[in-house]
Amino acid sequence: MSSSFGGPSSRAGRFGLARALLWLLAALVAAPLALTVVYAVVPPPSTLMLTRWLTLQPVVRTWVPLDQISPQLPRAVIVSEDALFCRHHGVDWGAVRLVLDQGGENGPARGASTITMQVAKNLFLWQGAPHLRKPLEIALAHWIELVWSKRRIMEVYLNIAEWGPDGVFGAEAGARRAFRKGAGTLSARESAVMAAALPNPVTRDARKPSRRAAAHAGVILRRMRGAGSLTGCLAG
Repeated sequence: MSSSFGGPSSRAGRFGLARALLWLLAALVAAPLALTVVYAVVPPPSTLMLTRWLTLQPVVRTWVPLDQISPQLPRAVIVSEDALFCRHHGVDWGAVRLVLDQGGENGPARGASTITMQVAKNLFLWQGAPHLRKPLEIALAHWIELVWSKRRIMEVYLNIAEWGPDGVFGAEAGARRAFRKGAGTLSARESAVMAAALPNPVTRDARKPSRRAAAHAGVILRRMRGAGSLTGCLAG
């Protein structure tokens, strides 16, 4: 009696599975590359927003163009999150090397994500497992910098960042929640408080900042006063 184990049908099945996996891998690689081109002109959602929609959780986000956001907010975010934003091409390699040098047996104690890398993560990747995510984050950050202007990167960042509990995303919704005003009228102090809430606005509530968050906002505010040269790439 002959057996089909290892026969032509079995080999065909394995080949079909391998081909399907290759197509899936190709789709996973191609999707972010294509979506980056689309998102150059279309307001994008973040993966966290999509997850909340799919799980029937609320999402509050009002997209506003960068020129309708107070210039104080991107200035505060740059001095707080990525002082070399206008100079690097997606990745601050000096910060990456510093983090790796300071890492012990358990890996680096802090991250080295630029604003562009955070955009890549928020648009296309997951939140955990940074050692697996970072290489993809770096590659996508370079691609985003190639396709988008710095103004577009900042515009997207400010509109997809999580800025409060219960699904509050973007500067407009965050400003209205924290200060009952639109993002276009934020003062320098209010912008510093908003920036101090990043990257975890669920525990760092801009509406009710802790003493530590308020102190951090004060540091950001002082840095903002001499940060005009850091935001030149955002000029319209």
